[in-house]
Amino acid sequence: MKHLSIVLFSFLVLGCGAAKIEQTTVLNPTNNLKEVRGEVVPNPTESKDNSETNALKSTLEAFSTPEDIEKIMVYLTSNELQGRDTGSEGISKAADFIQNVFEEHNIKPYFSSYRDSLVNYDNGTAYNVVGYLPGTDSKLKDEVIIIGAHYDHIGLLSGQIGDSIANGANDNASGTTTVLEFAKYFGKVKRNKRSIIFAMFSAEEKGLLGSKHLANKLKEENINLYAMLNFEMVGVPMVDKDHSLYLTGYELSNLAEVSNAYANKKLVGFLPKAKEFNLFRRSDNAPFHDVFNVPSQTYSSFDFTNFGEYHKVGDEASKMDFIYMATIVNEVIPVLTGIVNSPIKEIKYN
Repeated sequence: MKHLSIVLFSFLVLGCGAAKIEQTTVLNPTNNLKEVRGEVVPNPTESKDNSETNALKSTLEAFSTPEDIEKIMVYLTSNELQGRDTGSEGISKAADFIQNVFEEHNIKPYFSSYRDSLVNYDNGTAYNVVGYLPGTDSKLKDEVIIIGAHYDHIGLLSGQIGDSIANGANDNASGTTTVLEFAKYFGKVKRNKRSIIFAMFSAEEKGLLGSKHLANKLKEENINLYAMLNFEMVGVPMVDKDHSLYLTGYELSNLAEVSNAYANKKLVGFLPKAKEFNLFRRSDNAPFHDVFNVPSQTYSSFDFTNFGEYHKVGDEASKMDFIYMATIVNEVIPVLTGIVNSPIKEIKYN
């Protein structure tokens, strides 16, 4: 997340990272058939005689595991990548990894190449990695949903004793991993009526440069953007909350209501600190809001008390909660499925 004010740290509880994975139990998402505005959400526990329903149920229940999450997180936060600073050799390796995931799971490049270079970036070559899954419905496929996260971090920190690599696990290998899991899922089931762009942004830490570049480029192409759903800092659970994630700009749209209806639980809530620190403007959703004026918001679990290693060398994969992350992926999949397949545009700004 881009440059939170130093005042933020008065709210952090240092050394409060979640425990490293000790088991690989899969926590299932809520799997009830639920009719929302005329559309059946494909998240079933019923109709045992329906082979298609059962196949989807099986895919959902076991799709993302803590082991899956750990494998991606360990690589993206490895010292080999040197903190994924924009323009560096390390972030180029991360881009290769992301591209390989896209290629292996039926996600095509949106442009002529997966890598879309940012214009006028002076410190090396910077590029977003942009994948595409066309919609399956003859009419709804013309509407596009962007599911995104930034994959860059801040690289090496000077003045450190011993470790100088800011590996950026929570910020934002966690969001990157989450979006890669969504890409793997939708690339497998291919049940998205609307088209999906999976966007991995570079240079978020330099001032949201990657998302600004992509928003303007897609606007020039005159795409019909329905919504931009961003994932940032989702590596550890919130503390003492009755929901698992919050939305930046919560009060601006009905996205939380829609998300919770598809999740069949209170998955998404309001975090006052997010509004106080204007996190809506501090992540890659903001440029799409500015350019397209469509619902563009970020899901996060960073609650200002649950992680004290923001922009520090201690932001390591070992402090992430892989069980929580797998659960979030599995619980958000029905939300995304409902949104991309709804026959009507149900996400709206208030």
